[in-house]
Amino acid sequence: MPLKYSHKQDNSKQGEVTAQGGDKPRPYIKTAQGGDKLRPYIKLFLLLCLLMFPLLACDAAPSVSVSVNGTPIISSSNGASNGSKLNVWNKVSPGVELRYEDWKNPDGDDDTVTIARFDLHKVKLSVGYQPRQPLLMHEWMQQGRAIAIINGGYFDQQNNATALVVSNGKVFGESYAGFGGMLSVNSQGKVSLRSLHQQPYYPNKEQLEQATQSSPMLMLGGKRTQFNADASQTRRSIVAMDKQGRLLFIVSPGQVFSLDQLADQLASSDLSIDTALNLDGGASTSLYINAGHSHVAIDSLAKLPLVVIIKAP
Repeated sequence: MPLKYSHKQDNSKQGEVTAQGGDKPRPYIKTAQGGDKLRPYIKLFLLLCLLMFPLLACDAAPSVSVSVNGTPIISSSNGASNGSKLNVWNKVSPGVELRYEDWKNPDGDDDTVTIARFDLHKVKLSVGYQPRQPLLMHEWMQQGRAIAIINGGYFDQQNNATALVVSNGKVFGESYAGFGGMLSVNSQGKVSLRSLHQQPYYPNKEQLEQATQSSPMLMLGGKRTQFNADASQTRRSIVAMDKQGRLLFIVSPGQVFSLDQLADQLASSDLSIDTALNLDGGASTSLYINAGHSHVAIDSLAKLPLVVIIKAP
């Protein structure tokens, strides 16, 4: 996308649904004083009924997968929502885990951040690139049997990537030089995330099958990096590798964090992040997960020519 966006989100309201049961006649006995008094065991019975009714109603609720204001709500096949479980990894399919965290900026504004973690031995990474036919994220998801898709690096008004892209062995554009970072897959299938300042890309020395570049690097060697960026707060997308070699997609769908604030959040988190790269944000920020019975939908607000795709091997 173009590097600057002005974007407003609509605030929607969630309705509440309550179940009401019919009134039933209550058994009474007369006391010596003539007052009505409910037998103790009948009181207990009615109390148990009242407690059981909402539980039964919940079990009967259908399974849904929705997003509200860009904040994902995840549901499993038995209707038990995991959206309220923060800071807990949920294994949703082989090699795929999901987690939600509530992150706050220094002003106290917060956002529900979605984090997907992938075991690279159990999934396959590729880069989709269609500058002549950009798609909204949900349209990208409909193209194939992807487990997950996140938006990629920057692109211009003509939907051409501003840096190197390699998609299924085909090379487009030129590499950033001396800045930024690159997520790539080489000809042996090894996935790497690196700083182009520390490890420049030399096309004559390495053969890549997949790659997307972006900027800035947010973490290197487990430490926060220093970079120059404006203080604008917008939707954010991040790709990261943890110290155990797992790949992470991290999305903040609210207009809450600047890049500096987000880098601070990553450095102070317990995600064990080794390397993190900022991807295109704003209207491009998007994430789709379709793994097992779990579905997450954070759609883009603009059509995307460039995405990162995770599939089963």
